[in-house]
Amino acid sequence: MNISAPPAVPLGAGVVKRSTRLDDDRELIYYDDPDTTLGPERAVDARTLDPRPETATMRQDVLTGDWISIAASRQNRAFLPPAELDPLAPQTPANPSEIPSRYDVAVFENKSPSFGPALAEAFGGAPAAADPPRGIDDLAHLGLGRTRTSVGRTEVVCFSPEHAGSFGTQTVTRARTVIEAWADRTAALSALPGIEQVFPFENRGEAIGVTLPHPHGQIYAYPYITPRTTRLLDSIDRTAPDLFQRILEFEQAGPRVVLRGEHWTAFVPFAARWPIEVHLMPHRHVADFAETNDAERDELAPLYLRLLRGIDALYDTPTPYIAAWHQAPVRHARDTARLHLQLTSPRRAADKLKFLAGSEAAMGAWIGDIPPETAAARIREAVEGVTL
Repeated sequence: MNISAPPAVPLGAGVVKRSTRLDDDRELIYYDDPDTTLGPERAVDARTLDPRPETATMRQDVLTGDWISIAASRQNRAFLPPAELDPLAPQTPANPSEIPSRYDVAVFENKSPSFGPALAEAFGGAPAAADPPRGIDDLAHLGLGRTRTSVGRTEVVCFSPEHAGSFGTQTVTRARTVIEAWADRTAALSALPGIEQVFPFENRGEAIGVTLPHPHGQIYAYPYITPRTTRLLDSIDRTAPDLFQRILEFEQAGPRVVLRGEHWTAFVPFAARWPIEVHLMPHRHVADFAETNDAERDELAPLYLRLLRGIDALYDTPTPYIAAWHQAPVRHARDTARLHLQLTSPRRAADKLKFLAGSEAAMGAWIGDIPPETAAARIREAVEGVTL
């Protein structure tokens, strides 16, 4: 087996970063825990891979202005493989997975990306985009039949080498390493050409559509400001620049807080859409993970674990969810749009899910099943019973 020793870059909390490349030139980054048992050497990718696919194309919906990425290569991604063929586990002779070496936390470019490289010289020799966006104003223009290459980047964040689990099943130390990775990747992706917004998230559970049980999340780097964030910025413009601080103080004074620390507060929002919905917000204004300080990251690791384990304690089986970390756009509203988590689950009972039917799916007109105050009381009780 060929091995190398990628250069070590120290980050916060004793985490060490080591960058290398896969056989098709996709970037792979190892983040070693502060108490890691791993040495500095890493195995070299032993596979012979096909060239990277062409970057996907996105089409504009002229009725809404939304851009829809058409990424046909995603049809070939793995679907619930057995443990011995886990593509996110360390490589073995019988399992030619995506990660050559044993690892603590690993981040790599998705093999079948929804948003792909824009410029060959800027993205490690990947195919150049044929028709990249020409900035925010270009994308905002409305017209029939408009297309652009889906420039950007999508990355997979592996929380552990184990086959099954989630962020909530990790140790406090490992959670802190992942948070450091989120901050590092947010800064790096924000610096890439053509990127307008960076979005870390975790999908958990088959009911959400997860196709790999391996504990992992993803990071999307978009060439535009997403529709949800666009509406958020409009609300800020129509109310006040300190809207997020007002929301935080309003919730802290009310009955929907489920967990509070020195630097973060978790609460069920006043107008929650989902049966389970919790927002987690920093007390200080920060635009994204890259702007958080060590104290905020240190507290977030155990606090976020307590929240996730409390959500799992609501029922006898693990709860499916989407954990969406909303960050400010790369170049806009940095002083008004605040980093925050929106954790949602369709689970409305032990054996029942909320499905989006006509009003929600077609019209975006939501009908809540559970009063937010009732949901907050249940989650708060569950979280209080969690020990780390």
